[in-house]
Amino acid sequence: MSKIQELTEKRKAVWEAAKAYLESKRGESGMVSEEDTATYRKMEADVENLSQQILILEEQEKRDRMMQAVNRAPLLTNPAEGMGAGFRASDAYAKAFWDVMRIKGKAVSNDLAVGTDTQGGYLVPDEFERTLVQALEEHDIMRQIARVIRTSSGELQIPVVATQGTASWVEEAGEIPTSDGSFGQVTLSAYKLATMIRVSQELLSDSSFPLETFLAQDFGRRIGDLEEEAFLVGDGNKKPTGVLLGASVGKTAASATAITFDEVMDLYHSLKSPYRNRAVFVTNDLTVKALRKLKDSNGQYLWQPSLVAGTPDTVLGRPVYVSSYMPLLAAEAKVMAFGDFSYYWINDRQGRTFDRLDEIFATTDQVGFKATQRVDGALVLPEAVQVLQMAE
Repeated sequence: MSKIQELTEKRKAVWEAAKAYLESKRGESGMVSEEDTATYRKMEADVENLSQQILILEEQEKRDRMMQAVNRAPLLTNPAEGMGAGFRASDAYAKAFWDVMRIKGKAVSNDLAVGTDTQGGYLVPDEFERTLVQALEEHDIMRQIARVIRTSSGELQIPVVATQGTASWVEEAGEIPTSDGSFGQVTLSAYKLATMIRVSQELLSDSSFPLETFLAQDFGRRIGDLEEEAFLVGDGNKKPTGVLLGASVGKTAASATAITFDEVMDLYHSLKSPYRNRAVFVTNDLTVKALRKLKDSNGQYLWQPSLVAGTPDTVLGRPVYVSSYMPLLAAEAKVMAFGDFSYYWINDRQGRTFDRLDEIFATTDQVGFKATQRVDGALVLPEAVQVLQMAE
């Protein structure tokens, strides 16, 4: 049994023990003494601590996989070969790319020149790009649950059915009424985001230093965090339009700072049943803490911890994803989203590109690496995601 699975099962056992303890200490009035409440809080804190330990171990496993992924097979073919449609997947291209990234003044080979873009940067090799996308997904929950597509140029026009036609019962030889559907359109463009990293010449000269892994992890963290924020709460001004801006308000809470079981249930049923089969909850970690205290009419807790390592906890049988960019419990805040997030489309424009900057940091004997990406996102069908909004 892995350590993660061991802690996952231990967390489940501690949580069940905490619930049983609390119920056993309730008096006839349903109240629990301050002393017993304090004991329960300690048990609840143990659940939190175990959850954090599980997350840490999962992150370690992901980093280990990334470290192992950079160990490529030795180059056995002629570098001039394999430059067809999939040239960026060739060993020759990858070797030329990283040689240029490491060595100042090295001439760009023909392999690498094929990938030169109009800005003078170089497209990332396919293997590294897959590693970078993996890093983005680790830091960006929206890429895990949304639909990600890739386009090469121009705006992406997405036709959407706004209203649907209906059928009617008619008499024999009666006139059949006309009922036409209406159509709308969602346009996805491409907004640019960028970041830059400085690396010392000593590290670049050290062949044992895993440059690919380091850049993948750091670029993934930076770009992933910025993307996730925009995909959730972006206002569409020089950035993607966030899902909270496009989603419908399925339920408004009675309080500005607290939520109830009935309100979560109302949010669940505000989403049309066809969407619920693939629906997930997205919320802030502090809101999850509030959810853990809610019970149904039978005294069963709404929140259920996962029993399988690497899978989300659940509320009402649906997975819960946590993002620090979801609003906190506050007046008029949209604190919880529930829906089928595959209707949120993320448009990646072409590939991510790198530039090596030699002169700008020359006085400190460092080299800059600049990464750019063009991306957009929008909820193409508002009814597919419903949100819980707090009262004024």
